[in-house]
Amino acid sequence: MPISIKNDKDIAKMQEAGHVVSVCHQRVEPAVKPGVTTGELDAIVVDTLKEFGALANFLGYNGFPSSICASVNEEIVHGFPGKRVLQEGDIVSLDFGAIVDGWHADSAWTYPVGDISDEARQLLRDTEEALWEGVRAAKAGNRLGEIGHAIEAFAAPRGYGIVKGYGGHGIGRRLHEDPHVPNYGDRNWGPRLLKGMTLCIEPMLNLGTEETRVLDDDWTVVTADGSLSAHFEFTVAITDDEPLILTPRLATVVE
Repeated sequence: MPISIKNDKDIAKMQEAGHVVSVCHQRVEPAVKPGVTTGELDAIVVDTLKEFGALANFLGYNGFPSSICASVNEEIVHGFPGKRVLQEGDIVSLDFGAIVDGWHADSAWTYPVGDISDEARQLLRDTEEALWEGVRAAKAGNRLGEIGHAIEAFAAPRGYGIVKGYGGHGIGRRLHEDPHVPNYGDRNWGPRLLKGMTLCIEPMLNLGTEETRVLDDDWTVVTADGSLSAHFEFTVAITDDEPLILTPRLATVVE
């Protein structure tokens, strides 16, 4: 399908959806503690979406059974929330989105659970920085491949396994639109980025191999060697200037 170009009004609507996603992350982050279940984290997001009159764009998508993905430790993406109790030292990726007036936004963040190892902490820092490297490359006139090249140029020298079977995507009236946004590759690959394109940029880095496998639930993707994985994601809009982050981080509120 052709890549969708949005006008300023469309992007403003996506910003509304993005704000809801940002508030969900703001509210769920303080709850990520040892002893909480991933199902309880899901409930916080569900309640916040309802408060804003937004819909969960993951729920029912291709049969996905939940409103969020909660992926713990070696789980890369698409983990189900439920009765699993988070333990001190875990890391958990919370990935979810919202629909407002038919427009989508999507964001993931990997959170520490209590006190984590130095190795895990560095993984989180570096995966977040890889996200920012990708965002900085998302400028009008660049090739799409600049995004993945920037992520790979940052992550590969640091020894991380860069997940290649999954990546970012276009977004707008649908959760997944063209183009696919890989986290590696040739900077000269792909179409030119144009003002009005809206993309999800989402590096996934592993402490070990880049190889993955899917669990028997046919959804949860894990590292093939059981190593830790982190996942960070923003929805961004291409502008005439710097990329516009539609799902910005908000200051954490601790009650």
